[in-house]
Amino acid sequence: MKTSSIRKHEPAWHILDAKGAVLGRLATQAATLLRGKDKLTFVNHMDCGDHVVVINAGSVVMTGNKMATKAYYHHSWHPGGLKTEYAKDLITENPEKIFETAVKGMLPKNKLQNEWMKRLHVYAGSEHPHVANVGLAEGK
Repeated sequence: MKTSSIRKHEPAWHILDAKGAVLGRLATQAATLLRGKDKLTFVNHMDCGDHVVVINAGSVVMTGNKMATKAYYHHSWHPGGLKTEYAKDLITENPEKIFETAVKGMLPKNKLQNEWMKRLHVYAGSEHPHVANVGLAEGK
């Protein structure tokens, strides 16, 4: 009987502060950490990424005039069901959604995308419930 050669890894925890950071640049860092592309053991078809905690998502910056003109669309599949939300309104109501949408758009569209998104934790303020996990990872 052969033993399985599937590699197991223990995901690490990373914390990213979005205060004053550009949305796209921070989202690419988060996507890279979620996929595990920063590791030497990266394999394209396996989930070898880490947890990413993003704090202060409410104070993220968009370059140019995107804060006033960027629109997020959603359709309910009913006639006349197109919903439009603008970034300037969404940043005050639900800043986590802007960051999650940016990161999800940068991840490959495959079966692992949902697993990667489960490890993304976004918070509008500086408090988060993962203090013990992040502190444990930094202590190693």
